[in-house]
Amino acid sequence: MASFNRVILMGNLTRDVEVKYLQSGMAVAEIGIAVNDRRKNQAGEWVEEVTFVDITLWGRTAEVAGEYLSKGSPVLIEGRLKLDQWETDGQKRSKLKVIGERMQMLGSRGGQGGGGQGGGGRGQNQNFDEGGGDYGDAPPAPARGGTQRTAPPGAPPPPTQDEIPF
Repeated sequence: MASFNRVILMGNLTRDVEVKYLQSGMAVAEIGIAVNDRRKNQAGEWVEEVTFVDITLWGRTAEVAGEYLSKGSPVLIEGRLKLDQWETDGQKRSKLKVIGERMQMLGSRGGQGGGGQGGGGRGQNQNFDEGGGDYGDAPPAPARGGTQRTAPPGAPPPPTQDEIPF
């Protein structure tokens, strides 16, 4: 039977990012995000629920997070679930966390939640992944209705993936 382990989360950082380096030189950052959910209870009143999720970022993704993000920064993380298990004082413990494989900074320069360092880096949403290349390199799907948008006559062609500067 096939398995599928993919998580997509959007929320705000619960603390400043601290990047550490392994002896091999690989960067690692442990971050936490708060994901808000709003739903109606049995009485019909809206209630806010917050879920706190721990995420581990590796390599250049960890370095970028440490450089551009701080407590409160909005971020979208794509990754996979991992169960950590250990024993403390004879008690078995476990914790479910996310290994972040892609990160998209959602803040904008000067905007709220940008972390005081520009949030989105260049004044817009920035997408950063560790280069897994699984399905993120696929060309964009045509617009709904089966038609593709075209540029006005005389406009330069859109940039190719190799020409995009970030």
